[in-house]
Amino acid sequence: MITLADVERAYPETIAGLDAGFFKVRYDRLTKAEIQFVMAMAALGDGPYPMAGIAKVMDRDQSSLGPARANIISKGMIYSTDHGYLDFTVPLFAEYLRRRGE
Repeated sequence: MITLADVERAYPETIAGLDAGFFKVRYDRLTKAEIQFVMAMAALGDGPYPMAGIAKVMDRDQSSLGPARANIISKGMIYSTDHGYLDFTVPLFAEYLRRRGE
């Protein structure tokens, strides 16, 4: 039987493995502008993320973010949850970005 204590012991190692492999591979596919965009999303906490909030964090007009948004969507990193809202396609990716702290 797997206990809560077992999970708590394994969690840090599991997250470290995801950070070094799965999450890093996704992060490395992003351009500098796209990294700024997803870091702004992560700075807002957990999603869904309002485009207006992302623009505010980035100190940019919302309309200027369209190309970066479209590129990140086409890379499969984020998706539109509703009109004006985005979220990451992969659970825990926002936490990974916050751990990176760039």
